[in-house]
Amino acid sequence: MSDMSRKPSTPTTSAPSSYGVPSKPSVQTAAGSGIDQLKDQVGDALDRGKSNLTDSASAAGDSLNEDVAKLRKDMAAIQQTLSQFASEAGNEAMKTAQNVGNAVVSQAGAVAQQVGDTAIEYASVATQQVKTLASEMESMARKNPLGTIGATLLVGVVIGMMSRGGRV
Repeated sequence: MSDMSRKPSTPTTSAPSSYGVPSKPSVQTAAGSGIDQLKDQVGDALDRGKSNLTDSASAAGDSLNEDVAKLRKDMAAIQQTLSQFASEAGNEAMKTAQNVGNAVVSQAGAVAQQVGDTAIEYASVATQQVKTLASEMESMARKNPLGTIGATLLVGVVIGMMSRGGRV
């Protein structure tokens, strides 16, 4: 038979052909070898991806730890700043209260001084008026001695009636 009339067969092995000429590797063997290579390549790619993913996760974890440490330091600094602010605000409030207290005391002292000065002035005026009244009564008593005795008697009777409660 001729090669043309023969049906092409797909040998499964690379055994020599019936004509004594070695044949090419079979398609299945080539396909099997290609699949194995592809499996190896995919496996290697998966291993590299897994390794890269592990490295990335580790780097991200380290970065996260650094960021958390920085946040803790920042929070501590904020807390210290707030404490210092509260302390300074308290000191300023205390100083303001002292200043207001001092202002009130000084104004109260000034008012008390004014009241004292006014009281001294009124006492001085009252003393002058009493002296003037005493001097006028003395001059009246010198001019009219009998009227002074009558007035004195009348004042004595009124005081006596008041002390007894109006009983005769």
